[in-house]
Amino acid sequence: MNLHEYQAKELLKRYNVPTQDGIAVSNVDDAVNAYKQIAVDKGTKFAVVKAQIHAGGRGKGRMKEAPDQSGVQVVKSAEDVERVARNILGNTLVTIQTGEAGKKVNKILIAQDMYYDGPSERKEFYLSILLDRATKRNVIMYSTEGGMDIETVAHDTPEKIFREWVQPGFPLQGFQARNIAFNLGLSGAAHKNMVKFVSDLYNAYVGLDCAMLEINPLFKSADDKVLAVDCKMSLDDNALMRHTDLADMRDKSEEDPTEVEAGEYNLNYVKLDGNVGCMVNGAGLAMATMDMIKLAGGEPANFLDVGGTANAQTVEAGFRIIMKDPNVKAILINIFGGIVRCDRVAAGVIEAYKKLGNIHIPIIVRLQGTNAEAAKELIENSGLEVQSAILLSEAAELVQKAVRG
Repeated sequence: MNLHEYQAKELLKRYNVPTQDGIAVSNVDDAVNAYKQIAVDKGTKFAVVKAQIHAGGRGKGRMKEAPDQSGVQVVKSAEDVERVARNILGNTLVTIQTGEAGKKVNKILIAQDMYYDGPSERKEFYLSILLDRATKRNVIMYSTEGGMDIETVAHDTPEKIFREWVQPGFPLQGFQARNIAFNLGLSGAAHKNMVKFVSDLYNAYVGLDCAMLEINPLFKSADDKVLAVDCKMSLDDNALMRHTDLADMRDKSEEDPTEVEAGEYNLNYVKLDGNVGCMVNGAGLAMATMDMIKLAGGEPANFLDVGGTANAQTVEAGFRIIMKDPNVKAILINIFGGIVRCDRVAAGVIEAYKKLGNIHIPIIVRLQGTNAEAAKELIENSGLEVQSAILLSEAAELVQKAVRG
């Protein structure tokens, strides 16, 4: 589950991780009031307005209805804040990560200006924490080249990328935190502050059950303070049962509506760009089915795993979701009857077909396993335009005909 920058920073504060102050707002009047609290009341005129979407590259992005405006802008007056807020709120921000479709901005963060001293006195770093699956350990990846795309740094100057691995179940060791500060070229108060920052950040990563935690830029101010100016945080969905309060932070408006709907029915759904919708029980079988669709000359329109307890309700929900994609030219249902009985799935398919009605695309149902023959008989005697198959090769031939026909 991805979080917005303002949400992530609030969570970091629970672990004493210093962050750039800011106030999240959703309308222009609140933006002006927030500016007064963040800048004017603190004796400065500068602040930063940041669009809040689940995507990076906001500062280099562009607003669709105001192409000369980016998603991150420095302001120096209440009039500036009002103008920028009007340009961003409700507009669509296009970045390298969103694609041309972009994402609608419903909130902005009015944040304090951290660049109050000369550039020679301040520094920007990069730091992230995530699971390294190759070593089965958590890895802290960091670089002196902050504020840039880390992919570009890794490609052009890989020697500037450092790593520290931490064994799961063990805390970050003191010598590792000090090593990070040394490799970033810090000394004195800045070194001490970085050691504490990294230690607290790792505690936040573990305590919040993060899947990924990225700070870019990680900022050292002219007076040697170390703090997170930006933060991207992704939580492990499987651990949300331990954090019911965090689950409430989910912003469904940032997600694909069909994927949200699928989640409400406990369906694992990912939309793709193909022309053959597929409904399968089991992730492995779903991937094999997608390969089979490609071999048959089609392209998968989705990944849809209904799980091991498929019934009439889940089948109907799956149908509804797949049918919302106008690119779908055929639907392949591939069920292996292990825990679930094939005849029950067949009954669910027939019931869903009758309820939905007006289905004018070919539907191929391949059922194998428990009561597969009975399931095929049910479908063939239903009088519906549903084609049944038992062998995978049969299903492949039917998909091929549907795609070409």
